[in-house]
Amino acid sequence: MSVGIFAKKVGMTQIFDDTGNLLPVTILKMDSCKITQIKTKDTDGYNAVQVGYNPQAQKKLNKATLGHLQKSSTEGFKSFGEFHVEKPENYKLGESVQLDTFTKGQKVRLTGKSIGKGFTGNQKRHNFSRGPMTHGSKNHRLPGSIGAGSTPGRVYPGKKMAGHLGNSKVTLKNTEILYVNSTESILVVKGSVPGKKNSVVKIQPQKGI
Repeated sequence: MSVGIFAKKVGMTQIFDDTGNLLPVTILKMDSCKITQIKTKDTDGYNAVQVGYNPQAQKKLNKATLGHLQKSSTEGFKSFGEFHVEKPENYKLGESVQLDTFTKGQKVRLTGKSIGKGFTGNQKRHNFSRGPMTHGSKNHRLPGSIGAGSTPGRVYPGKKMAGHLGNSKVTLKNTEILYVNSTESILVVKGSVPGKKNSVVKIQPQKGI
């Protein structure tokens, strides 16, 4: 797998393809991304390339981050991420990762954090059906029975119940790129992307494609 990029989600819109079909798309904008560390099996146990993103003024960074960035002689970055590679010797410290590594029609993997929805009930969280809404019914959106009272006398772990929904890592595979603009650092992909506006999305080439 080759090195990917980190981009911010701008929002969603619609475009027409060559046959006139209306497609929902997500616009992603890439900031500066540079290689800040190269990991090998000899030193770290695996081959990977660390990429710095989310540019930040050096005066706002702590000493540990500044010391780490001095090794690659790059400007300040607030966040870092890794991409597994087969040949780390093909990359250099401080090298910029360009958007033109992606092409129109290419399939990529998108990873982001989904929108948090707080504490939700069974209907919203697990798509459960509700109770009857007729007069006299006292069970509209209640969970109902959750287990036997005698044997085993407890609730099994993993029981689908109300709880926290969203705000979790989500990965989409085989997402198609519809438009690439290297000048404006804009990438347009088909469909929706996990996360809210201005959230960071990890983009990497689909393995084996």
